[in-house]
Amino acid sequence: MRDLSIKYMVETQIKTRGVKSAAVLRAMERVPRALFVPQEYHKYAYSDSPLPLHSGQTISQPYMVAAMTERLELDRNARVLEIGTGSGYQTAVLAEIASEVYTMEIIESLGLVARDLLLDLGYENIHFKIGDGYYGWPEAGPFDGVIVTAAPERTPPPLAAQLKTGGRMVIPIGPVGALQQLQVLEKEEDGSLRVLETMSVRFVPLTGEH
Repeated sequence: MRDLSIKYMVETQIKTRGVKSAAVLRAMERVPRALFVPQEYHKYAYSDSPLPLHSGQTISQPYMVAAMTERLELDRNARVLEIGTGSGYQTAVLAEIASEVYTMEIIESLGLVARDLLLDLGYENIHFKIGDGYYGWPEAGPFDGVIVTAAPERTPPPLAAQLKTGGRMVIPIGPVGALQQLQVLEKEEDGSLRVLETMSVRFVPLTGEH
């Protein structure tokens, strides 16, 4: 498989699959995925596939990062909560668009490596926390958007509570080892979550003590 450039990745893997947001496409072009993948997978950095990280985690395929980000409908004033820092790639894409990104990672070694890399890259609008993302970051909320990059079997109530009215959550829901449903949810005035869209996906499970 040949090494693909970031521009080629955006043009052939993301635009052609229907991502239209100018802000998202610009962010995907600005963040070099190769910086976030393990050295042994660098030649696959711009291929349209997830790649392994340590501790059984993965970095999502570029299309999925773009598609999930677009569905949040963030603007430059948005404050967004990310559950599952992982490699930090999705975090960087969010930080290119939103005003403030609050990102949580339960695996300390992953979270610290991502934090150091993102700080070295000069991001000043990202806040980091090591902890169980199921419970979110209540002291920093409420948030305009919540994005979850690992799959619980149902939507965590604490995350729903930390979403602003009218805000969006993008989250994969379903059991381990089976097809899950990526849900796009919008918070109604009565506090309920309305399902706007679903698509079939596969994500690692959301881990923690819950």
